[in-house]
Amino acid sequence: MSERALSDPEPSGAEPVGGAGDAAAVDPVALLEAYLFAAPEPVEERELQLLLGAQLRVADVLAELARVLSGRGIRLERQGRRWALRTAPELAPRLVRLRRPVRRLSKAALETLAVVAWRQPVTRAEIEAIRGVSLSPGTLELLVELGWVAPAGRREAPGRPVEWATTPAFLDAFGLSSLADLPPLEELAAGDLFNPAADH
Repeated sequence: MSERALSDPEPSGAEPVGGAGDAAAVDPVALLEAYLFAAPEPVEERELQLLLGAQLRVADVLAELARVLSGRGIRLERQGRRWALRTAPELAPRLVRLRRPVRRLSKAALETLAVVAWRQPVTRAEIEAIRGVSLSPGTLELLVELGWVAPAGRREAPGRPVEWATTPAFLDAFGLSSLADLPPLEELAAGDLFNPAADH
């Protein structure tokens, strides 16, 4: 679907979903399916509600879409208040050749990403304290460039340092619905890097 279709979802010559015209002009389930399929990233639930209009509840239409897709090659997946269409997990092993290679990160970048993911919001100084080494130039910037980490405000402390947190793109890249899907720190064999009792 073209970029224009995303910005102007109403089919030409048809009444908007929930409008005063023929209610059967647009199938709301098909509309959401097409919109999510064309979206380059998970879509906010409120955006989907605007797409449908005030006459329909987005939760009801999403539930019906999930039912329609049940048992098929794609699934409707929730990430917090965002929604996306994803490959059915049981089919993923057969699609290995179609996957684009994930950019290989350095050990420092992976450790930094892990610190942010489990300790967010976290400052640069706290990342360095937890890892025990200075943050190399470009490490945090690489994670920002990938879209996995972003500024999350400033700490109310001397110097007002920037706090960092993961983004919805991080959840999407690692197949997580929310941060609650991260494994408990106690289950990670990461030595002393993550000590739940540590005061950082």
